[in-house]
Amino acid sequence: MRSDYKEAVLTLFFDGHIDSVNSPEVEEEAKALVAKFTPDSLIIDAQKLEYISSAGLRVILKLRKDFSSMRVINVSLSIYEIFDMTGFTEIVPVEKAMRTYDVSGCEVIGEGANGTVYRVARDTIVKVYKDANSIDDIKRERELSRTAFVLGIPTAIPYDVVRVGDTYGSVFELLNAKSFDELLIEDEGKLDFVVKKSVDIMHIIHSTIAPEYLPHQRETAMKWVSEVTGYFTGEQLSKLKGMIEALPEEGMMVHGDLHIKNIMQQNDETLLIDMDTLCTGHPIYELAFMYNAYKGFGIDDPEVIRNFLKISPELAYDLWRKTISAYLDTNDDIKLNEVEDKASVIGLLRVMRRAIRIGQKKAEEDKSLIAACHDKITDLLDKYDTLEY
Repeated sequence: MRSDYKEAVLTLFFDGHIDSVNSPEVEEEAKALVAKFTPDSLIIDAQKLEYISSAGLRVILKLRKDFSSMRVINVSLSIYEIFDMTGFTEIVPVEKAMRTYDVSGCEVIGEGANGTVYRVARDTIVKVYKDANSIDDIKRERELSRTAFVLGIPTAIPYDVVRVGDTYGSVFELLNAKSFDELLIEDEGKLDFVVKKSVDIMHIIHSTIAPEYLPHQRETAMKWVSEVTGYFTGEQLSKLKGMIEALPEEGMMVHGDLHIKNIMQQNDETLLIDMDTLCTGHPIYELAFMYNAYKGFGIDDPEVIRNFLKISPELAYDLWRKTISAYLDTNDDIKLNEVEDKASVIGLLRVMRRAIRIGQKKAEEDKSLIAACHDKITDLLDKYDTLEY
């Protein structure tokens, strides 16, 4: 019997046939491995299991007596039917085997902090998570997508979880769908269409009351402040905290990563993807994260925007200004500048905090970005006393 022991978790790989003839031998092998490693948790990997009788099921149940959190994974459909028919699935968590995908050579249509989105077929995209231990994140995003869909927010819901190399991916069926960055790459004349549809979906999100269990963006923003402590004076930090705390809790839904790579057009329908950042808070947070995508990430090097969105920094900024103008229903440059300034306080705080984290690993590479964010935030703290608009 093959086994794997890692971080106090023992995985036993069952294979072939397990029946009344060989089940005593399987049980003894399993017990010997448990005694050898003394794990805290136990997993049975059934990927190569072809048949299991009631005697084999009893072996698993005996092992479970010492491991209440034990689960059986990578179960084929035929084996799952045995588990299900016998009621075993009501006793022990059983996870079906996942399909596998190969994304090598596939078109990359989006990339974020958590994963990369590939188009694997004309009607299918797969979001591949960077963290190999991402199953919980995938399940969370699926639940958030369902929550948003039920609440009336147009979103694509992943219909399957697959293995992609050493990690996992979520599969979406999006027939003839194109992301908004693809639309602009094809034809910059579609800018007004992209702006209108983006604002339409913003209004839908921000008119939706968020479920209580969603994270509050205020709490997250306050954590960012704590991570930049050594870069600002005590007075500046106190003012920044006060401005964030003073923002009213609107209770509205916030997407948290709304930009042209995460909005797709499927025929006549506009859909959101990447729902793992859903949260609740004041709309300034949404505007802050949009500002980052269209300008903030490139504050020290505008080419960062081109590399991210695949459009020119000038077009990205034009998109930003037109979007906030339509969202706020004003062409007043004074007002638009004010909102941009206030959004950039939150947005650049996030960029700065991220650069500090990366900089701890990459030494000197992000010092200029951190300095650019710091200088801009410092100027705006002198200029404004509130983040409301």
